[in-house]
Amino acid sequence: MPKPLISVIVPTYNSTQFLEACLKSITDQTYKNIELIVVDNNSKDDTKEIAKRYTDKVYNRGPERSAQRNYGVSQSAGDYVLIIDSDMELGAKVVEQCVEQFTQHAELLGLVIPEESFGEGFWAQCKRLERSFYIGVPWMEAARAFRRKAYLDVGGYNEDMVSGEDWDLSQRVEAIGKLGRVAEFIRHNEGRLKLGTTLRKKYYYAQKFAAYSASSANKRNIGSQTGLFTRYKLYFSKPAKLISHPLIGVGMLFMKTIELAFGGTGYLLSGFRGDAA
Repeated sequence: MPKPLISVIVPTYNSTQFLEACLKSITDQTYKNIELIVVDNNSKDDTKEIAKRYTDKVYNRGPERSAQRNYGVSQSAGDYVLIIDSDMELGAKVVEQCVEQFTQHAELLGLVIPEESFGEGFWAQCKRLERSFYIGVPWMEAARAFRRKAYLDVGGYNEDMVSGEDWDLSQRVEAIGKLGRVAEFIRHNEGRLKLGTTLRKKYYYAQKFAAYSASSANKRNIGSQTGLFTRYKLYFSKPAKLISHPLIGVGMLFMKTIELAFGGTGYLLSGFRGDAA
């Protein structure tokens, strides 16, 4: 009996720094019946050249990653689709475990793959600690692997969303079926993370968050996802993690506090200007 085909879709934009490691982690999977699709958005660097060394299915599409992801799925032939970002690396058994879950559990429409961060410098260590608190927390994690039919049935990613689109898709799929999870991790490469960079990113995405917050399907989780006190409650529910490396723990709490402050400011200002959609 032939093994099911799984399509792995990677949207890119000026992704030279991380893309080689990302694509190599896909081709090095223990499960080999993989279709690799890269959808670029007019990169100015060597992104496309790197991608073409790994697959002949390299496309160009924009304007944002939701449209890129949907286009990638439209060009795919797999029974299942797995969608990751270009700064992510798959653990060696991610695809194998996804296929096992889908083939053994017909009721599952999507799968959560736990994520961990790594990178260089103090702030990357803080981000790694922060992300470790979210493993197994249903209102923070989002599915990245889907049955292709379920993905298409819910319309894929909402292309009006630039922020919160992962949560939105996962929650819409869960509304029509059931999500599962695998044990193997995705590793998110933060690079040499700078505090200013993460604050600017948070501010930008918060300005685009209104489309997510306006959807009735997302009301159940949005308070937890955006609430400062909910996050603090989560962090302090595992005090041993915070005090095992006290300086990193304090740094993480400081970083998350000002991230949420910048995000809240961006969201409020975008509402005043009427450009949050």
